[in-house]
Amino acid sequence: MAGLSGPGSDAARAAEASALFGAATEREQRFLRGLVAGELRQGALDAVVVDAIAEASGAAVEAVRRAVMLRGDTGAVAVAALRAPDPAAAGEVLDAFGLEVGRPVRPMLAQSAPDVAAALDKLGPPDAEVSVDTKLDGIRIQVHRSGDDVRVFTRSLDDITPRVPEIVAAALALGAETFVLDGEALAVDASGTPRPFQETASRSASQEAEALAAVELTPFFFDVLHADGHDLLDEPLRDRLAVLDGIAGPYAVPRLVTGDPDEAAAFFTDAVTRGQEGVVVKSLDAPYAAGRRGAGWVKVKPRHTLDLVVLAVERGSGRRQGYLSNIHLGARDPDGGFVMLGKTFKGMTDAMLAWQTERFTELADGPTDGYVVKVRPEQVVEIAFDGVQRSTRYPGGVALRFARVVRYRDDKTPAEADTIDAVRALGTPG
Repeated sequence: MAGLSGPGSDAARAAEASALFGAATEREQRFLRGLVAGELRQGALDAVVVDAIAEASGAAVEAVRRAVMLRGDTGAVAVAALRAPDPAAAGEVLDAFGLEVGRPVRPMLAQSAPDVAAALDKLGPPDAEVSVDTKLDGIRIQVHRSGDDVRVFTRSLDDITPRVPEIVAAALALGAETFVLDGEALAVDASGTPRPFQETASRSASQEAEALAAVELTPFFFDVLHADGHDLLDEPLRDRLAVLDGIAGPYAVPRLVTGDPDEAAAFFTDAVTRGQEGVVVKSLDAPYAAGRRGAGWVKVKPRHTLDLVVLAVERGSGRRQGYLSNIHLGARDPDGGFVMLGKTFKGMTDAMLAWQTERFTELADGPTDGYVVKVRPEQVVEIAFDGVQRSTRYPGGVALRFARVVRYRDDKTPAEADTIDAVRALGTPG
């Protein structure tokens, strides 16, 4: 299905999906639905598997974690470690895994903080200089170059090189002959303002000529893992940035190095005003903790909230079996009724699930298909979200990005909920 493209590909994918589900048993269909929807819970988290490999082989868990980070393949590391005759040999085998230009490395991830001050507190000590990087709302890319050979990988280590010829061209125009750069790719307009995220996402997912011509992606780099024969993963960020500036030039992510909290906060405000997603505050002493949410990076994004009305709720599955879970969110229409903006099951505690199951059972209204339960639009809920994007899926033409429940508002009536006009006023860039 992933290999299908061109005219008629949507119908061909639908036919393949129908054939697959038609051949599956009911239990297999449930598995497939969870797999496709990203809701499959197997209990085999990668971090747990890494610990298991260390225990089974006798190797140090840090050695296993680093090998997985550099190889990008937990299975390959497990095979190598478990075939070793003893723990000492396993350690030697794992030490042999190194960074290879052309093979993707699992990216370093950031922790979160509600504001810049909290981010600085996490990094401490007070007044220590940090790098405040602009957080771009694009797709994470890792660009490898060895001479004339360039490879572009996503956060999930997928090779998207054929889809992004403009990024390949940009990499070939840089000064160094061999490097591994970490960054973001996004569509921007003539003024440098980011275009709506879905334009970037749809462009990076396609290699159709029309898509390539309609939207151009621009790379922006914020870190370097290797340069001209030298691995830099273990070097402090301040040294990596010096190397990055010598390579990336105009493609470096805008950043501010400061020890002044007010300057850092002002930089954050300016970034958001310019349509960016926020900032990532980074310790200048931190190495590149690939594949982990390192303590040296802390992201800060503006928090938006809306008071919306619950229009329907879905029956839970898996761990939420027996509960009413996923809620459908509606904004008030000034002309009457409510306009659906999307749905979410994020942010719900066990206590909240129990409460809302009882509450929405009381509010159930009309027939149900056995999965979605329509409810009377009487319950107001406070929703936090990262932004508003255009959507053809919902009748209001907009949807919320990364919506999650903050709390239920029994102190507000549906007549006091936010309107669809207020949501649209939040706008989308471009």
